[in-house]
Amino acid sequence: MEIIRIGMADLGVAKSPDRLRTTGLGSCVGVVLYDVVHKVGGMAHVMLPESSLGKGGQITVGKYADTAIPRLIQEMERAGASVRHMVAKMAGGAQMFAALGNCDTMRIGPRNVEACKKALQSAQIRIVAEDTGGNCGRTIEFDTSTGILQIRTVNQGVKEV
Repeated sequence: MEIIRIGMADLGVAKSPDRLRTTGLGSCVGVVLYDVVHKVGGMAHVMLPESSLGKGGQITVGKYADTAIPRLIQEMERAGASVRHMVAKMAGGAQMFAALGNCDTMRIGPRNVEACKKALQSAQIRIVAEDTGGNCGRTIEFDTSTGILQIRTVNQGVKEV
């Protein structure tokens, strides 16, 4: 078994029995897709809701919900997954800057969650588990052999979904 680390603004795919892990989910959202039949998993560490927020012509695909999720689906299909067997799990999207006010630009976490849900809905992928919001950071690890997403939340312990 290998643990594949997914960095910020990154995405990756693994097959059973390997695992996917990302750390530092504050306002970022960890999106996990899983083909339950072929036991292929994918994870994206989404930092921002829309690629239109990017500066210049070159964008990092894994950074934005509207580009990361479609690319993750493509990568998983290349690894033998089928979108019709995929389900999604999400964690993160915390409101890390609540003390700075409630203006829309400071609502990065909630906006990331909304954008990820929109992209998943467009792909017709059902969300089966979610641990989003709040104001604490998270680390997630996904086990492709069981389909279990382990979520470690600062000061709140570990849970599995």
